[in-house]
Amino acid sequence: MAATYDLRAFSRDWAEARAKFVDAARRAGAVHRAWLHPLKGPGGEALCTDTAWLGPRDASRVLVVIAGTHGVEGFCGSGPMVGLLRGDAALGLPPDTGALLIHGINPHGWAWLRRVTEENVDLNRNWVEFDAPLPANPGYAALHVHLVPASRSPEARAAGDAACAAYVAAHGAHALRVASSSGQYTHPDGWFHGGTGPTWARRTSEAILAEYLPRARTVAIVDMHTGLGPYGYGEPICNHAPGGERVRRARAWWGDSVTEPLLGTSSSQEKWGLSEFGYERCLAHADIAFVALEFGTYPEARGFAVLRDEHWLHAHGDPLGPDAPAIKAAMRDHFYPPHDDWKEMVLFRSWQVWRQGLAGLAAS
Repeated sequence: MAATYDLRAFSRDWAEARAKFVDAARRAGAVHRAWLHPLKGPGGEALCTDTAWLGPRDASRVLVVIAGTHGVEGFCGSGPMVGLLRGDAALGLPPDTGALLIHGINPHGWAWLRRVTEENVDLNRNWVEFDAPLPANPGYAALHVHLVPASRSPEARAAGDAACAAYVAAHGAHALRVASSSGQYTHPDGWFHGGTGPTWARRTSEAILAEYLPRARTVAIVDMHTGLGPYGYGEPICNHAPGGERVRRARAWWGDSVTEPLLGTSSSQEKWGLSEFGYERCLAHADIAFVALEFGTYPEARGFAVLRDEHWLHAHGDPLGPDAPAIKAAMRDHFYPPHDDWKEMVLFRSWQVWRQGLAGLAAS
């Protein structure tokens, strides 16, 4: 008989996901804490990041799972977290091991069905050292007016498509991905903006790590993402330097499915300001292995169009106006497909990767 999964762990909006997580954490006996966000959601609701700790507080080995780095992508991480807390995954903690679940680290983006924070910053590009020269991305500057157009007219869309096609013809498809999504620090209303300083979400991440992991000696971190790669497949991406100790540890724990953007083996590409690098600095006292678990959804061209419309809405439109519902629904459905087969694949692969992380910690 085929395995069955309780898909009721998933949700359709941020408030539902948060309520399920908090309830499941309480019932599981986890230590729960809410980290209040200063702004409100689209319905005036309070926003917060929630953490749940399982296991001994002085554990030297810790599994960390993060949901919602890219706001709307939080649905993907939330379902497996809720299922785990409800006992659906049967993942036992080895001795001297704890688990830290970080639910909705970018709650504003999630509630508003955006990938970015309230500052229009991609949290996964925000972990640069802002007192040093910031990375330059001249390719993005050349494309910005087409990626965040002033109009959604057919003519504006056609001009944008033509500009991107010309860029690919001149520089190659990889160069377009680098220009559009590796990060940029010059256009605050643009795609994958890394910010001008640490965001609330980054500062809260740092506070959470300082609160829960000062005694940790070995840490496995899984940051849940969606949008790249084959439909439903969970790709563990490691952005650490090729051949380094952290890559070797990731491969030892998660096997040959680990991919490396810097080697060209990933559905992603090289990027600046990743959470991976920030966590490395925050946890300098520990041996860490960090993977972004990226679940594929739909073709890249569809995601490109969805992001263009969504950025237009917030830069030139009205996020609560008549255009918003369709654009927001397209964002949610692209990064969180509303289909049971996709959700089943997410549950299976998430728990598999988390289990591998726990096994790696136990063997360390």
